[in-house]
Amino acid sequence: MGRGRQIEEGKETLSWRQARALESWRLDLLYPMEAFKNLTPFGLRGARAPVQPKSKPSSSKRIPRHRAPPSAMAPPQHDPRRPYKRAAISDQQRRRDSALRTQSARRADAQARARSLANSLLSTPSSSSDDQPPTSPEAHGDDPAFVEVAAAAAKLRGPDQRRWFARQIMLPEWMVDAPPHLARDWHVCARPAGKRCLVMSSNGITISRLRNGTILHRFPSALPNGSKRGISGPASSYSILDCIFHELDETYYIVDMICWRGYSLYDCTAEFRFFWVNSKLTETSAGDPPSTYHRYRFSAVSMYESTLEGLQAAYSLSTPYVKDGLLFYNKHAHYQSGITPLTLVWKDETCSQYVLDTDSEGQVPTEQHVVLELEEDGKLITSDDPPIVFGSLNSEFVQKSNLRPGNLLRFSVRDESVKLVDGKMEIGELQFVGKLNRSRNFADSHSKILFQYAARHASLRIEDLIASVQSNSMEVESADIEMQD
Repeated sequence: MGRGRQIEEGKETLSWRQARALESWRLDLLYPMEAFKNLTPFGLRGARAPVQPKSKPSSSKRIPRHRAPPSAMAPPQHDPRRPYKRAAISDQQRRRDSALRTQSARRADAQARARSLANSLLSTPSSSSDDQPPTSPEAHGDDPAFVEVAAAAAKLRGPDQRRWFARQIMLPEWMVDAPPHLARDWHVCARPAGKRCLVMSSNGITISRLRNGTILHRFPSALPNGSKRGISGPASSYSILDCIFHELDETYYIVDMICWRGYSLYDCTAEFRFFWVNSKLTETSAGDPPSTYHRYRFSAVSMYESTLEGLQAAYSLSTPYVKDGLLFYNKHAHYQSGITPLTLVWKDETCSQYVLDTDSEGQVPTEQHVVLELEEDGKLITSDDPPIVFGSLNSEFVQKSNLRPGNLLRFSVRDESVKLVDGKMEIGELQFVGKLNRSRNFADSHSKILFQYAARHASLRIEDLIASVQSNSMEVESADIEMQD
């Protein structure tokens, strides 16, 4: 057959190139596994869906393509070419879009926030047994706004102090639905098991505080101005790291950075902050083994793109610490204090020892348990900001049970009393179990309660995350092909 010869196909004439492409596509349909030679135990790599050749319309006008509804397009789960995407059950994406739109409004006060937090970390008294006196607020200058905020934080006690410090850390929501564009817009890492804390170095000392404001350690470190030996530049220059302290190897694992040598990173994207962590940490000896002037070692967690390869690495590769799920960061997100949908935590039995919450005896109860905080008017709220009300207690029951505002109370939830309305969870009936001891400082968030409910019924699996990444890749490839056409 000559190259210039045309081949009849129905009512349309095809060139030899088009005929070869059509025949290749038919073979892919007959032998689909030939198209996926890079099949791995974790999933498919480089898989592409067959692209049908387009016939030219008879008229000059473009003929619109009509697509079937998603339910009709959803392929069976065993078909590796079209991974099934789990339907969304919450309003996480809507709130995530809103958070990205409003974060730019907070850029102006980023430096003032960093300075206020720095002084509060040093000067606020702690309930822990610590004989060393707190650092004077005047050590960092006499900016009126700076000193005023720090002084106000120093006066807080009890629940108010815990809430204030909890709002200084960027806390993740629990991943209920896989975000769209997971591979393009997100980073992922294996979350270390341990104590979440803020670490600050300044004036020749390093202090770490837990989420509730309690001082965890006061020690010398190799961070900038973190010990009397390592002071360089202004002694009051400060650095603030977001860490998880892993007790087994006594290491602070850095998951984020708020400030470095007085330079605020509040209004920087997560992508830049992670680059800054790795580049600046290598300029110090903070990653070296402990010594006289360096009590604890610091290490940055390995951060990956949320592609198939990155997801596989975070999920499957071994780490020097015990894993407690996966952390996802939106690349474009600034450091937003408090609970935010721009940071997500996800876990299953493979990458975490504890997926379902346990009761006071460490056992998984037959019914889901939730922890809520009691307000003065009897309302039961979550730890979200603003909080979500899940119910209320009458004054007679509160007095009879000797309960006080601020108490954390445990309730059991029956499955039949739960329903989802506009992406939010509503509980029709709460069964009082008891009051929590002081070791617990915060109520559950709405996303955690919803994650726990989904984990008992239709959990978001690693296969769903893989399918979301594969679906994103196919959408990009399909768009590229359409642009070429």
